[in-house]
Amino acid sequence: MMIKICVGSSCHIKGSAQVIEAFRQAVAERPESEQNEIQLGGSFCMGECQKGVNVSIDGVIYHQVTPEQVPQIMELRKDG
Repeated sequence: MMIKICVGSSCHIKGSAQVIEAFRQAVAERPESEQNEIQLGGSFCMGECQKGVNVSIDGVIYHQVTPEQVPQIMELRKDG
C-alpha cells in the first residue's frame, strides 16, 4: 500500500503534519508483516488545494482528511 499525504502549502496550513502523525501511528499499530507492505510519504500539491488535507492511497484520493479519520480510512483500505 502506498500512502502519500500532501504537504503543500494549503494542506500544511490545514494540518497535514497531524495527519502524517496519525498515519504513522496507524501503521505502527499493524502487525509487522503488514507494516512492511506499507509505504508512507509526503507529496506536494495534488491539485485539489481547496479540498485538503489530501491523501492518496494507491491512487485513490481522499479529501479533507483529519487525524480522527485515519483509523477508519486504514480499516477501509485493509484489504487493498
